Amino acid sequence: MLKLQRTPEKFPIKKTTNFMAYCSVSPLYGPAAERAIKCLKMQSDLGLGMIFEYLGEDHIAGRFKKNFAALMKTEADNITMTTNTSEAISMIANGYPFEAGDQVISYINEYPANHYPWVVQQKRRGVELVLLSDVPFQQTEEDGVADVQDSFARSWSFEELESKITDRTRIIAISHVQFTSGFAADLKRLGQLCKEKNIDLIVDAAQSLGCLPVYPEEWNIAAVASAGWKWLLGPVGTGVMYTSPEFRDKIEITMSGADHMKQDTEYLDHSWNPHTTGQKFEYSTVTYAALDGLSRCVEELFVPNSPEDVRDHNFGLQDLALEKLNLSKYQPIRLAGEARSGIMSLIPKSGDAKAISTALAEQNIRVTPRDGYLRFAPHLCTTQQEVVEAVNALNSM
Repeated sequence: MLKLQRTPEKFPIKKTTNFMAYCSVSPLYGPAAERAIKCLKMQSDLGLGMIFEYLGEDHIAGRFKKNFAALMKTEADNITMTTNTSEAISMIANGYPFEAGDQVISYINEYPANHYPWVVQQKRRGVELVLLSDVPFQQTEEDGVADVQDSFARSWSFEELESKITDRTRIIAISHVQFTSGFAADLKRLGQLCKEKNIDLIVDAAQSLGCLPVYPEEWNIAAVASAGWKWLLGPVGTGVMYTSPEFRDKIEITMSGADHMKQDTEYLDHSWNPHTTGQKFEYSTVTYAALDGLSRCVEELFVPNSPEDVRDHNFGLQDLALEKLNLSKYQPIRLAGEARSGIMSLIPKSGDAKAISTALAEQNIRVTPRDGYLRFAPHLCTTQQEVVEAVNALNSM
């Protein structure tokens, strides 16, 4: 049983909308908005005094790093405050010690945040971007989904990945969960492979952090990047990055300013003395109010409730949806084991995913269409009644 109140006061979206799209821009957790507003009010009232009140080990930065360290079972020094996934991965890609001919393995249908930063390295530094192809989902007749067309197969093969590794492979850059199909990578297996091959594993966790366990130290992940406004229920324009100490040492600083220097506010001390913790990448002023709001989400929702408990709750809601779903109208992509995620993708057997999503929105029910899929994604604040109501509406389409 998850420890939280699923009230409209905590989750204001419930006043108007049955929200089943937590893989998209999620509704902001009510108390997170309150904390962000409090911070902005302090700036309004105190100006410079807000900075002194809110910075330090027990204030915004300290709270943020402590909370995310607890979520990912790591140390606060390994956490960096960011604005989005693209910023984090770009800093890693631009600062990585590539030589011409080095290889990065990724997936042909990666989300742009974990694709274009590597394309830049290909264009500027002669890095070879090796892309894994689409493969059909491994599903059986018992699943009732054996007729899924290859064109809807948005997954990659571990066997193909292994076959593409060479002595020039430096990085595997992959999303934990693919944003269209919901296919989840087995990070433990990937991390073990990377350890054996001395490869750095870079994970885009925007579609998993807050929904699935993500334990980078246990799984030999060099870096994790995530946005804060999907499964973490935080403000738009917030993000988080994890880097291991050994990996940080490899990365050159490519964006610089006052904030990552150890001399802090001694601005005329121009010594090159950057932090070696995750603060190494915090090059300038951040949106403290929004990041403190995100921190409150983690503190109140995801630290008291383990990632395993959140995952099991969400999977239970998916199972309930499948029990009620009219399978003559929708083809569910049923993934099992480590491949399962918070996104349950449905293929309409007749009609258009976008049109169905629009029709549901007119009934104040939110799902999201992507690449022919309808993404059905309830979360820890979703009730069984809300799932049943949403599925009944889907069945009526």
